Amino acid sequence: MVSFPNCKINLGLFITEKRSDGFHNLETIFLPAPLYDVLEIIPNGTSNECNVKTFHAAFEVEKEKHSCYQSWKLMHDLYGIEGVDIYLLKNIASGAGLGGGSADSAFTLQTLNDLFSLSLSQEELILLAAQIGSDNAFFILNQPCFVRGRGHELEPIDLKVDFAISITSPPVSISTKEAYAAVTPQPSSFNLKEIDHLPHEQWRDVLVNDFESGAIARYPIISEYIQDHYHRGAFYAAMSGSGSSVFGLYKK
Repeated sequence: MVSFPNCKINLGLFITEKRSDGFHNLETIFLPAPLYDVLEIIPNGTSNECNVKTFHAAFEVEKEKHSCYQSWKLMHDLYGIEGVDIYLLKNIASGAGLGGGSADSAFTLQTLNDLFSLSLSQEELILLAAQIGSDNAFFILNQPCFVRGRGHELEPIDLKVDFAISITSPPVSISTKEAYAAVTPQPSSFNLKEIDHLPHEQWRDVLVNDFESGAIARYPIISEYIQDHYHRGAFYAAMSGSGSSVFGLYKK
């Protein structure tokens, strides 16, 4: 069974406070974006063996730490599904703030649900996805969402996506730990749920990614990629998530 995990971009990203559990609270809008991995899952006839083969990945991940394997393991432990072979073609850059690993994990859950006729509801899949990673649950919904908490509190919103999204990826990778080290939490400066009420020309005035300035200070090439989108006519351009990929929004 083949599926096509898509990435996400962040419209604004405010890091509002450090939590007592060591994570951070944030506010952002997750928006599905048109860049896709290719995921194929095939039952392999074993009772408990999951093999993961990845193509075009920037780096190798130990199988037990691979997001797709973790999704299979959770389903296997809970529902006794049999073994599978997982083939993943990576087009979404890793360490890029696009949620590629989270998307692969969520799409693995959905595919296994269909493949083994588990009949799990969307709500049940969301709860499973949240056990694996903070962003994973979003890709079960896969629609514009206002996001709070550590990235797991999702509120679907009506956002008119009447623009084209173009994603470019500088040749640098930023770890989550590195990104947070350059951020000082502070209250959000804009209610992101109001963004759809503003003309596109004003988005640049209110949408801020708190990770961006620290990332650019260390990797100036990110700013060059952002400015390239503006030179090509984007009405808004920014780094996505904790970086390093950037995106431009263009009028259709």
